[in-house]
Amino acid sequence: MRIAAMLAVLMACLPLYYLLRPFTAHNPVPRWFLRTIAAIAGVHIRTRGPRPARRTFFIANHVSWLDIPALAGATGTAFIAHDGLTEIGPLRWLCELNDTVFVARHDRRSVAAQIEQVRAALRETGALAVFPEGTTSNGTELLPFKSSLLSALDTEADHIPVQPIWLDYGPETRGIAWAGTEPGLDNALRILARWRPIGLTITYLQPLSQDERANRKTMAQAARCAIASAMARCR
Repeated sequence: MRIAAMLAVLMACLPLYYLLRPFTAHNPVPRWFLRTIAAIAGVHIRTRGPRPARRTFFIANHVSWLDIPALAGATGTAFIAHDGLTEIGPLRWLCELNDTVFVARHDRRSVAAQIEQVRAALRETGALAVFPEGTTSNGTELLPFKSSLLSALDTEADHIPVQPIWLDYGPETRGIAWAGTEPGLDNALRILARWRPIGLTITYLQPLSQDERANRKTMAQAARCAIASAMARCR
């Protein structure tokens, strides 16, 4: 029933997306669609902390595929994603509708081009989010943060806030987390088959200070510490 509802929402949103596309630089339909997808999946979102500015670079922990529709629905953000998703045609197409920036994480020769992609996305979409762990975790601890794409924010010229976000599924975390060797499709079907609602608290932490934005490694470390501190306070 949930899959059928998601497909129905997609069919309803696509004509509206293309109808509004010529008239708006920030098409609102992807945000509506993703917010509805999260609701259909059973996610009940609660937000805490200082509300972000419209143009913000978010740094978040990564627990589940649910993070994406929930965070996009709450903030309107686009995402940085690894280019492995481009091999899945329908998924790539859906990602591109939400202005996803695809990057080749293991191709050091293209770092400069990827940085420019990130800068362009921030100018065009307003908000952009990255999951610097590079993969999903079990939700109870943080993996090391990869800092390479934060190079796009090394300069102060952009004046774009960098704001850490903690995504917390509370007592449901271990059951929601996509970790280990579980195939992605199995995880998605298992979550969609749940009867119980899924509570998600999105905590907007304080934006990084100028000292914490001295360089990409400092940013990655400061964001990781901020999220880890929030997790420790609430455990």
